[in-house]
Amino acid sequence: MTEIKIESFVLPPIPAKRYFTIGEVGELCGVKPHVLRYWEQEFTQLKPVKRRGNRRYYQHHEVLLIRRIRELLYEQGFTINGARNKLNVNGHPVESASHEPVDEPVNLHQIRDELQSILGLLKV
Repeated sequence: MTEIKIESFVLPPIPAKRYFTIGEVGELCGVKPHVLRYWEQEFTQLKPVKRRGNRRYYQHHEVLLIRRIRELLYEQGFTINGARNKLNVNGHPVESASHEPVDEPVNLHQIRDELQSILGLLKV
């Protein structure tokens, strides 16, 4: 039997700065700079400021967006298209803190009933 080991990756806190270089963003988000450049092409919301020498400077909200993209792709297993769709629901970006599906309200009674039935199966 093959053992699958998933490492939990804790991202460092984002410093209180106005702009971040691509290297800093890579360290803050756990991705390499070439991946960030690729994601700029795939996710239209990512538009870092470009200054002389075509250097990219990311703002705080873009670092949060990159962390959300990373979470969708690497931790939740979305494809690029799936992550793009998840971020754009009806043309509006979904808040990065929300992990609930946008269309489905939470039914706590149903969840409790399902958990009790699972508990009943485990007691057998």
